[in-house]
Amino acid sequence: MEGVGDESASAASPVNKWIFDMSRLYQYYLDKTTPLSVPRWVGTLALVIVYALRVYYIQGFYIISYGLGIYILNLLIGFLSPLTDPEMEASSGALLPTKGSDEFKPFIRRLPEFKFWYSFTKAFCIAFVMTFFSAFDVPVFWPILLCYWIVLFVLTMRRQIAHMIKYKYVPFNIGKQRYGGKKPSASSSGRKD
Repeated sequence: MEGVGDESASAASPVNKWIFDMSRLYQYYLDKTTPLSVPRWVGTLALVIVYALRVYYIQGFYIISYGLGIYILNLLIGFLSPLTDPEMEASSGALLPTKGSDEFKPFIRRLPEFKFWYSFTKAFCIAFVMTFFSAFDVPVFWPILLCYWIVLFVLTMRRQIAHMIKYKYVPFNIGKQRYGGKKPSASSSGRKD
C-alpha cells in the first residue's frame, strides 16, 4: 500500500515543481515592473483598447462591461481613499493636520497604485477572456446600463470629493509643494581650478 502513495506523489511532484517555478518567474517579472509605472499603464491602456474594440465589433457582452465598470469604480474609490478614515479617527481625537503647526502625516492610500494597476489589468484580462464564451453574452439594453453606471459614477465621485474637501486631503501630487535636494555647489562638483 505504501508504494501506491509514493508513485502518485512522485508523479505529481514535477507538475508541482513546474507550477512553483512558473509562479516564481511570474512574480519576478511582476516585481521588476513595480518602478515602471508609465510603461505599465501604457500596456494596460493597450489592453483596454483591445477589449473595447472586441466588445464594439461583437456588439455584445455589455453585462460583462457593466460589471467591469462597477469593479473599476470600486477600485477607484479605494485608490482615492486614505488608509485610515478621518471620520473614524474623529471620535478618537486623531485627525489629519489642518494647520501648519500640526504634525505632518503623508497621504497613504487604502489601495496603493501598484495594487490598483494590477487589479485593474487583471479585471480587463478576465473580462477579455469572458468575451470568448457565449454563455456570458446576456442580451441587455446597453443604454440603460450605461446611464445607470454614469449616474452611479457621478454620485460616488461627488461623495468622495466632498469627503476630500471636508477632511482636507488631496490624493494626488498635483499642486503639492516639492522639496528638492541640495544642489551641488561648484566646489563639490569635483572641478579644480
